[in-house]
Amino acid sequence: MVKREGGALLLSISIDRSSKGSVVQQLCLSLRELVFSGALQSGERLPASRILARELGVARSTIINAYERLGSEGIFEMRIGAGTFVGEALNSRLPPQVTPKTTAKKKKITPPLKLSKQFSEFSNGFVDRLGHKPGPFTTAMPALDVFPGALWSKLASRHWRGHPEKSLGYGDSQGYLPLREAIVSHLRTNRGIECNSSQVFTMAGAQQAFNVIANVLVDVGDLIWFENPGAIGARNCFVAAGGTLVPLPVDKQGLVISNHRKANPDFRLAFVTPIHQQPTGATMSLGRRLSLLEAAESANAFIIEDDYDGEFSYTGHPLPTLKSIDTAGRVLYVGTFSKTLFPALRLGYVVVADGLLDAFSKATSAVLPGTPLHTQALVASFMQEGYFASHLRRMRKIYAERLHALLKASDKYLHGKLEVLATNAGLHTVGYFAKNYSEFEISRLAAEQGVTVTPLARFCIQPIKSKGLVLGFSGTNTDAITKAVKTLSGVFDRVDTARSKL
Repeated sequence: MVKREGGALLLSISIDRSSKGSVVQQLCLSLRELVFSGALQSGERLPASRILARELGVARSTIINAYERLGSEGIFEMRIGAGTFVGEALNSRLPPQVTPKTTAKKKKITPPLKLSKQFSEFSNGFVDRLGHKPGPFTTAMPALDVFPGALWSKLASRHWRGHPEKSLGYGDSQGYLPLREAIVSHLRTNRGIECNSSQVFTMAGAQQAFNVIANVLVDVGDLIWFENPGAIGARNCFVAAGGTLVPLPVDKQGLVISNHRKANPDFRLAFVTPIHQQPTGATMSLGRRLSLLEAAESANAFIIEDDYDGEFSYTGHPLPTLKSIDTAGRVLYVGTFSKTLFPALRLGYVVVADGLLDAFSKATSAVLPGTPLHTQALVASFMQEGYFASHLRRMRKIYAERLHALLKASDKYLHGKLEVLATNAGLHTVGYFAKNYSEFEISRLAAEQGVTVTPLARFCIQPIKSKGLVLGFSGTNTDAITKAVKTLSGVFDRVDTARSKL
């Protein structure tokens, strides 16, 4: 080994002149690593800046700069007249170094990480959320292939050329006022909901809205009426808050509450998707809606209406919301732009009753960072200038065509295997098995062929009798849908053939 004037540590310091990082940054990283690895011990003297500069071929000012930076971090100590030393304070704070010899004799034991008691207890009830990779039958995926990107880019360019400083700050924690006003106008015209901008809180998607609602309204052990099968993301939020989920069955008229009004009358929240039930696609009847509102009034409870894809109706007119007939302020209406525009926006909103305004204002202003102001401003312009309404009309037509392609291909290739139902709204439908197939086996075999189908059981809190698959039709074109149906048919044939040989 060649002995160098600067000491042995020089051998481990290398300067890459082609690196984007400055020489000072590289030197600081190397010296810091030597200290925390134990190569440089607490109290050890560093080479003089003049010597180290000559040996490394750098300016002396570079060495001094690096020493001073590490000195400001407390790693080095600069002693006038004596030199630069590794900080004494590090002696008791650095973790003990395990040598290779020690490691061979005794394995180092790392203590288990301590998690919060509540998370450790309630996270066992979490269900993995569904994947959203675009492809045939992926659920909750809008038609990204036909999104008006050029128009969106034009609005964005105009925005940044105008007065961008207005949307570069923090903004109102409740949300950008012009966007909230545009949401109010849209809800009044298209969803039959009467509200004002003070009742609208923008969120980073519907999922954040569910989290805020749970934090504001749910205590550990509170009963939450929940559709079974039902939405996975919302379910996890209420489990995380310590709520006790009460699974309520779903039929062709939506949520069934008749028996549970007597068995669990003191519920705190009810979560429903009344327009397009997630995942069965059922629409809640008026009678069921009125019964649920009456039950909430009796229990002093609240109802969360998740209108995640109800904007897309195929019956000629939008289906009415539960919020539109709520006269007692019991319904918290949650909407999202993830399905109407695109998921990467991470933008949604919740409409609350006047009695909850103070609580939600405190919750949002105290802990939420808010959604990006420039994103809200773009969506507001998109809505105010009429593009949003036009986009929804266009998407309804495209989704209706894709649904028709799915039903037509299914009738031809899946007859006697999977009964795919027509749906009045939304971005997905459900198919029920005509025979006794395994949901997870079909799903796994289809995935091997590049087709994503979701077992109905994935949405269930308790097992149900019906077996089938949830099929998204919005995210791929009609040709891809037809091809995927043929592939899925082949999967059923493969299972049938294997059974016949048993």
